[in-house]
Amino acid sequence: MLVLESWLREVANPNLNTEELTHRLTMAGLEVEGVEPIAPPFSGVVVAEIKEVAQHPNADKLRICQVDAGTGELLQIVCGAPNAAKGIKVPLATIGAVLPGNFKISKGKLRGEESFGMLCSAKELGISEESSGLLVLDETLAVGQNIRDALKLDDNVIEIKLTPNRADCLSIYGVAREVAALTDAPLKAFDFTPVPVTIQDTLKVNVQATDLCGRFAGRVIRGVNAKAATPDWMKARLEAAGQRSVSILVDISNYVMLELGRPTHMFDLDKINGDISVRWAKEGESLELLNGQTVELDAEVGVIVAGNTIESLAGIMGGEATAVSDETKNVYLEGAFWYPDAIAGRARRFKFSSEASHRFERGVDFHHVTEHMEYITRLVLELCGGQAGPIDDQILNLPERKPVQLRLARCQKILGIAVSKEQVASIFTQLGLVFTEANDVFTVTPPSYRFDIEIEEDLIEEVARIYGFDNIPDVAPIVPAIMLPTDETVRSEHTMRQVMAAQGYQEVVNFSFVERAWEEDFMGNKDPIALLNPIASQLAVMRSGLTAGLIANIVYNAKRKQNRVKVFELGRVFSRNASVHDGDLTVANVDQPLHLAGASWGLAYPEQWGLAARQVDFFDVKKDVENLYGRAAAQLTFVPLTNHPALHPGRSAEIVLEGNVVGFVGELHPVWVQKYELNHAPVVFEVTVSSLKAQALHQPKELSKQPIVIRDLAVWAPNTLAVQSLIDSIQQASRKVPELSIIQDINLFDIWKDAKSEVAERSLAFRFTLQDPAVTLEDARVEQCMAKVLAIWIEQFGVRQR
Repeated sequence: MLVLESWLREVANPNLNTEELTHRLTMAGLEVEGVEPIAPPFSGVVVAEIKEVAQHPNADKLRICQVDAGTGELLQIVCGAPNAAKGIKVPLATIGAVLPGNFKISKGKLRGEESFGMLCSAKELGISEESSGLLVLDETLAVGQNIRDALKLDDNVIEIKLTPNRADCLSIYGVAREVAALTDAPLKAFDFTPVPVTIQDTLKVNVQATDLCGRFAGRVIRGVNAKAATPDWMKARLEAAGQRSVSILVDISNYVMLELGRPTHMFDLDKINGDISVRWAKEGESLELLNGQTVELDAEVGVIVAGNTIESLAGIMGGEATAVSDETKNVYLEGAFWYPDAIAGRARRFKFSSEASHRFERGVDFHHVTEHMEYITRLVLELCGGQAGPIDDQILNLPERKPVQLRLARCQKILGIAVSKEQVASIFTQLGLVFTEANDVFTVTPPSYRFDIEIEEDLIEEVARIYGFDNIPDVAPIVPAIMLPTDETVRSEHTMRQVMAAQGYQEVVNFSFVERAWEEDFMGNKDPIALLNPIASQLAVMRSGLTAGLIANIVYNAKRKQNRVKVFELGRVFSRNASVHDGDLTVANVDQPLHLAGASWGLAYPEQWGLAARQVDFFDVKKDVENLYGRAAAQLTFVPLTNHPALHPGRSAEIVLEGNVVGFVGELHPVWVQKYELNHAPVVFEVTVSSLKAQALHQPKELSKQPIVIRDLAVWAPNTLAVQSLIDSIQQASRKVPELSIIQDINLFDIWKDAKSEVAERSLAFRFTLQDPAVTLEDARVEQCMAKVLAIWIEQFGVRQR
């Protein structure tokens, strides 16, 4: 928020310089991000009046001006500005003046004619980007007056970074109220005296949605002059606060919003047809806004309707149909209290923001609505003329301000200082908080403009702010160094990260909220958990998997010419689950398990001379998954997966551990590879962290001194027979068949198919590692074991030995 210092000091003017004031605000929680002067340093510029203008004899675009600078004699100035004219008052940089950029003015000669200074534009003085001509000044300014004094350029704009809970400070008066509380400076009392009611015109208003609008006030003002010029002082304050001047009626509304924090809206009364209704919008309705944007509405957006025509988005922005213009004669002034929950996030849904919605979604004072209406009406009558009708004020459903208690002992414990009862009472009085005290317990009723005071800690924060954070001693906490027991049978998440990093993966942390299209494309989730108030329109739903974020990381790096990317993430995913109930770490109906996902794309290894370059493939990542599971990898099985929306149907698999599906691994589906313009497919995996945690401890055992025996066995098997099923059958049989107990390992080392053969079978060659830890194996025992293996395969799968 931008605050003009002179405007702030007009409301509360403490005996502090700018630096001291901004420090005090920052230490009270209103962080000052910067202080910028209204105009850069310059000197020697005065108000001057052009008395005569003549054409330069030697230049078509130059003119010779005779200028009165208050010195008693006219100065000759050669000027090329197109708007130089007799009788106007303009800035004059006299001889010896120094303009922004250290530009010094001296006596000069232009095309043979002497010039004793320079007439200036706003851009040359550094106060505006306008450079089309001379800066024309108010004719009431005194000739010879220093321009910095005349235009009040020795002023500063203070930029305050407000936290979202401090909506009460989104105005000059709100910040001044804080300054007064911090410094005991007197606070200006605004004149809210009702204006004379000279007409009895009203407009019937029916508020149908009291959960949208808790209070609605309106007033008819007739006979206004909408072509009146906005006063320079109002323009200057609006511009300093980041607002551009539009027209007198709009400027008055914006000015009061900046000064008092009260967004209001002015309708052109002659464009309103019928009575006004305040309700929730209906599906299929639309509205053209003041910014020219046409928005499609639904039942979650509030609207103001005149007859059957939607006139504005409630608390957000008015409509084009009833906007005031220079031709407006009669206006309807609206001021209301809109519930923050009914406004929050609505503007972002339409991809814009407004000053009104920024305030209403944080909470606006609901008590002083009519007082502020009187204030803005007085400005309209003074600057535009007209006659005002009575205020139609409907109080419908105001928020309940529940008392909040502060225990003095609790306050002292939290702050770590012995703040006294008298100090707390004084602080609450300075803040304008109404309270009672009994037995060292303060009961405070939050005022209508403080939506951030709800619990005891909020009051403790108020005490700390006004007492001064810099007055609270910096005492380091004393924490006993007690070793906590750890469960060594549970694998830590840090260990999982170490394993992934050791395999060349880099950890990333992505948002838990993602694009809705990602959920549909990568997870097949057409009903994701939607956010009520997303930080951005595209980040509107909670993720049910980590894969989409990793693919986005790869796409980002691929566009920046990276040729190898390996990333992983360990984080929570979110899905609907009716069996989950509210708890300390749970939310009803939402399951939030931890997942670990990885994605690899590009070269399998960094480019090098000793190894041919190749792209990463399914089996590279499958091995990474097995390494991640450690000893448990022996119990992993990979089952072909054909129906995952994100994965290639022929190059992906479910990961199964002890009969339970714990994740998946596979290439990205060609559709998404093409959509994201990747030159080859990433390989991704995602597993549950719970399946990684429960790992058996390593059990030491003596290494056998007996030699191992290697035997190969090749069989003809159908093309559709999964290799894993052959290995699984032997591993299961080895627990029951004594002859198979000597098998230590089985590896597939060759797959071959005769290209000329039309038989749907292939040759699978397996290498068996055999060993008895106690005795040397004899040939007969080895042959007996291999014969048993072949017999099991023939019986279960119908294979034949090659």
